[in-house]
Amino acid sequence: MEFLRPASWREALEAKAAHPDATPIAGGTDVMVEINFDHRRPSTLLDLTGVPELTGWSEEGGELRIGAGLPYTNLINELGDRVPGLAIASRTVGSPQIRNRGTLGGNLGSASPAGDGHPPLLASDARIEVESVRGKRLIPATEFFTGVKRNALAEDELIAAVHIAPATGAQQFSKVGTRNAMVIAVCTFAIALHPDRKQVGTGIGSAAPTPLRAVAAEEFLSAELDWEQRRPLEESVARRFGELVAQAASPIDDVRGTADYRRHALAVMARRTLSWVWNDHCSGRQECA
Repeated sequence: MEFLRPASWREALEAKAAHPDATPIAGGTDVMVEINFDHRRPSTLLDLTGVPELTGWSEEGGELRIGAGLPYTNLINELGDRVPGLAIASRTVGSPQIRNRGTLGGNLGSASPAGDGHPPLLASDARIEVESVRGKRLIPATEFFTGVKRNALAEDELIAAVHIAPATGAQQFSKVGTRNAMVIAVCTFAIALHPDRKQVGTGIGSAAPTPLRAVAAEEFLSAELDWEQRRPLEESVARRFGELVAQAASPIDDVRGTADYRRHALAVMARRTLSWVWNDHCSGRQECA
């Protein structure tokens, strides 16, 4: 196995161009486990942990640019108030040790349907910045996942950053697992209110071949919510929203749960997270008491 460790982003892109079959490592929390258990034996490893350009974040034109190599712990501590949904999801990733090493870029590179960071990116209309020696491009999160553990990267491209707008409304994330921590999700759900444009964003994880949005549920709820007066949420609206979220999924039976359970859990999580974000949106208003 060949091991490459570039010291700059340019070196990393050149190495990937010269070795298109190279497997990138950001935190290594997924790849090294697969190698240690002999589930995977790549011909070349491309270690990106020494590339300083990947480990920071910035704000440009009212949008956050989060480097692909920024550890989850830094994301939580430094950006939790700006992207609360993503921060909540990041807190559910592994253990403190894993969050110190694991990265959003690595999560995206693995493209697992159960990736905890994926649903909040979908709910917030995030874009993935990818680059090669040929140039860079931005891929909407809705177009990034192409299949089970497959993504839209060309063979010579690397993930550079995530572009995401700071939250303009309440956001939430919910996860069901077989235990409270250190677990692969049975299913996950993210919701984001966008009151500036009177829209709702959603993201579903571990309940289809790829993470996905519940588009029909978004459209229904965006039209039903009383954005201006912020009146209490009607039970029938919350129930229908949960039904539409469950219908958007296409889960399977596996060792972590059945398809029927996943649909049921998604409906419950959708209703609960909706009540949380709507209460936050209505905070301080008598009508929502």
